Amino acid sequence: MQRRWDIFCTVVDNFGDIGVCWRLAKQLTQDHNQMVRLWVDDLRCFSCIAPDVNPEIHQQNVQAVEICHWQKAFPEVEPADVVIEAFACELPDTYIAAMVRKNKQLVWINLDYLSAESWVAQYHRLPSPHPRFPLTQTFFFPGFVPGTGGLLREKNLLAQRDVFDIAAEQAFLDQKGLCERRPDEIRIALFCYDTAPIESLIKFLSESSGPVLLIVPKGCVADRIVAILSYVASSNESLIKHKQLTVQIIPLMAQNDYDRLLWSCDINFVRGEDSFVRAQWASNPFIWNIYPQAEGAHWKKLEAFLDLYTAGMPLEMAIAVREMWFCWNGGKALNASVWMNFLALRESLMQHNKEWVKQLLKQGDLVSGLVQFVENQL
Repeated sequence: MQRRWDIFCTVVDNFGDIGVCWRLAKQLTQDHNQMVRLWVDDLRCFSCIAPDVNPEIHQQNVQAVEICHWQKAFPEVEPADVVIEAFACELPDTYIAAMVRKNKQLVWINLDYLSAESWVAQYHRLPSPHPRFPLTQTFFFPGFVPGTGGLLREKNLLAQRDVFDIAAEQAFLDQKGLCERRPDEIRIALFCYDTAPIESLIKFLSESSGPVLLIVPKGCVADRIVAILSYVASSNESLIKHKQLTVQIIPLMAQNDYDRLLWSCDINFVRGEDSFVRAQWASNPFIWNIYPQAEGAHWKKLEAFLDLYTAGMPLEMAIAVREMWFCWNGGKALNASVWMNFLALRESLMQHNKEWVKQLLKQGDLVSGLVQFVENQL
């Protein structure tokens, strides 16, 4: 049945939260024929990953999703049948008051952050009555195992990836102005936080035995790489060359194009939640830069995922992956041997990742699970 959905999102850390919410909104409309209104507090940032969004227009329709600028002075609106409060962003008081007045039953979902920790399955779908109003919200936890909410995955995503052959890759590279592949080149996408040991990585890549192309989106990390290489490299506005390394700085991409970039690269450095999940569907070797949290809470999340992800690996392979991820997240200094050990696993990791995807496919996708849950409630 077609329902009306309101999704509320505050833009935190630029792209993570809105990246998830934008994919969620599009999949609800395109795969499930739902009516979606997406409330976002920072349209300018949003437009970086959704070029069709005009940050000057407060209400617009993009890819069948109604996008509204979420401002402090929140308008009087009729609440939807389903309300998603993404990542504990706190709904406007006026909207909650309208929810209380609504005659018809609605479903209020608190969509939480992704985690591989064991407690997620216990708390997934738990109801939480509002302390003052006759409303109940339900916690919905994405996850990697049955009993959790699953991961975002469009119906045709893996089919599109599987037909992305050499010709399709070349057409994509041409369309985006990306460098042509050179013989024996290693192609790497780098999307990380500014806290990552970028200087060490640049040094190791520059001294590689063969050519390396490092593709980096514009932003503080790209600026840092420019500063690192400014005295030793030849460069123009978007290409920097130093020894074996070529750095190509690119604009941020729309999400569908970013997926294709991940499919095109031999190794993908990803961060946060959205790109982390997309790297897994890409099946190429990847390295996760987890969002740093107060009091080191992120280390438990990193360990929990690694425990799941490396469970089927040979011991030496699991150790090499853990060391690389640990160093990349600042656990200790990244040295050349850690990087080379990881690099040597490229072929093995591709095979492992294909099996990992099969394991993830044993559970339903996040949006299908949300839609089914809503239908059971209404």
